[in-house]
Amino acid sequence: METGPREDAQVGPVLDGFLLRGRATPTPRQLEEVGVRADSLREVTAVEFLRTMAEESYDLLVLSLVGGGVQAMLHGLKRVWENRASRPVVVTGYVGVVYEKLTDGLLLRHGADLVLANSRQDANRFRAVYEGVGADASSVTEVALPFLGGAAYEGEHDPYTVVFAAQPSVPDSRRDRTYLLNRLVQHARRHPEREVLLKLRSKPGEHTTHIEELPYQKLAQRLDPPANFRLVYGNMGEVLDRTDLLVTVSSTAALESLHRRIPTVVLTDLGIREALGNHHFVGSGCLASWDQLDAGHRPVPNQEWVARQGVVADGSYESAFDTARERIAKLLDRPGGLPPLTPYYTPVTAPGYLPGILARHHLGPDGTPLPGAPAADREPGPVRQIVRRAARGAYRHGVQRVAPVIRRMGEL
Repeated sequence: METGPREDAQVGPVLDGFLLRGRATPTPRQLEEVGVRADSLREVTAVEFLRTMAEESYDLLVLSLVGGGVQAMLHGLKRVWENRASRPVVVTGYVGVVYEKLTDGLLLRHGADLVLANSRQDANRFRAVYEGVGADASSVTEVALPFLGGAAYEGEHDPYTVVFAAQPSVPDSRRDRTYLLNRLVQHARRHPEREVLLKLRSKPGEHTTHIEELPYQKLAQRLDPPANFRLVYGNMGEVLDRTDLLVTVSSTAALESLHRRIPTVVLTDLGIREALGNHHFVGSGCLASWDQLDAGHRPVPNQEWVARQGVVADGSYESAFDTARERIAKLLDRPGGLPPLTPYYTPVTAPGYLPGILARHHLGPDGTPLPGAPAADREPGPVRQIVRRAARGAYRHGVQRVAPVIRRMGEL
């Protein structure tokens, strides 16, 4: 999703939202949970978005996409703005924990004016990567995790509530996901006085950044859980309002929970491995197994570790973004405007990598639209909208149902 505030002389700042069309385009329900209301919101292709950026005037543009999408937009924007006297400040970064593809993801985001780092630890790592390849690291700006908030935990609720925060791609095997689900249900049976919730990221048919081939909803259909076990959706912050113990494999929900001082456990049942992402929590004091939890163990977080992760539980959360605000203000007031965007990846530095990334968004190696690139001058008609929804449904069905079957057949 890309959002760009612009100034209107009569009404003040205006927020326009653009949803990049694709498999992970958020649904209305998911957008509602975000809590940010755009003055206008429309779904666009990459080429349509770039055309709008060439024609409209904005002060600030936030690229909230996966790395490849950010890189493609940076090159496309560089192209459409090359003859303009001024351009918006471009901001990107990461929403949660960065525990995989650090170098790859960072270099795909290089070229923005600000690359937001969610913690002091991330800021140091980001700068080291950029400097290590000879790229300008001045864009790295330390902030805090952007989704924290809510009241601090004040004691046990009635009933005592245990929440397991599921992730769409971790773990990825049926065996491991079934194991975790069974342990959660067993915990509910052992503690009938407790409410045990399985917090899910998306409803069937919805997609997040990561593809979920084995939804917990589907696995849970084969169980006969007790009455105190439930599946829940919705905003994580609202679920945490009633949580007494947050359990996860490696979800960023753990950091939301720690920010609110809720007892938090990162599971070790499947090992502490980079593939699971729970290696990020080494030193946190939160690592434990279901056996330990069933025996009554309650974790005590390492406050020094927590502070390094952008979890500002000391009341200074709002001021954590002051540096970013000041940098944006200075860039907006820069005499003579901003220089052209200069991503590290170019046809010279990455001739075998960059063209493929740009081509996925129908852009050529120089950032210009390829012949035949999809672009519409008006909103699609009702027939086209129906066909598009049907195509998306077929794609999601293929990913979630057909592809796993084909994979299993190939393993026979």
